[in-house]
Amino acid sequence: MRSFRDFASGVGFFLQGFGWVARNGRWWLFGLIPALIAFAVYVVALIFLGTNAGDLAAFLTPFADSWSWRELFRTLVGVALFLGGLALAVLTFTALTLAIGEPFYERLSAAADVLETEDDQPWWRTLPRSIRDSLITLCWVLLFTVPLFFLGFVPVVGQTVVPVLGALISGFFLTVELTTLALERRGMARKQRFALLRANKASALGFGVAVFALFLVPFVAIVAMPAAVAGAALLVRTRLASAP
Repeated sequence: MRSFRDFASGVGFFLQGFGWVARNGRWWLFGLIPALIAFAVYVVALIFLGTNAGDLAAFLTPFADSWSWRELFRTLVGVALFLGGLALAVLTFTALTLAIGEPFYERLSAAADVLETEDDQPWWRTLPRSIRDSLITLCWVLLFTVPLFFLGFVPVVGQTVVPVLGALISGFFLTVELTTLALERRGMARKQRFALLRANKASALGFGVAVFALFLVPFVAIVAMPAAVAGAALLVRTRLASAP
């Protein structure tokens, strides 16, 4: 029961992020800039993948050349490749947007989570570390999601269990990315941040799954990104910073 309450409170922090940017409209507009840039990059990449999925599927399945149903098989592979690319785009959108918008979101996070003392460093010094941490997080994501991708082809399991597990895993790592700014301002290294979020898993999952679900809707990711950053700062300030 407590886990459910913590999960619900995690969702609530995301909603609080929307409330914060609604009251501070200039920060919402400020946070849209890097999200728009990242979105444009992904649109171009997905259009390229969609128009070349058939050729890529044929390249990856030379063993099917003699099959009578090779066209149907390669169509399914092409669809799977595009859906996999779309899922990867959702998973990496936050990391890329935060990397592009490091100075933007650092200021937005600091405005939502005002500290008396903080580990304040110029963004150009923290950017290489942030990119490295994001790449490590991406490796962890792929470690979980690649097996789930193949399990998605298993009847019944692929249509029921896999989407739920995928949303939970993706949600947790989205929370990892989004809370990085607020936790780094408290001087916490990557291993410390992971340990803290694992110790507060239900809240982290509630927040991240809510973000993940909205980010699946086209264009909503752009609008919701500033709210996600603000909500993550509020989650850290109210729940994580006071955790034992």
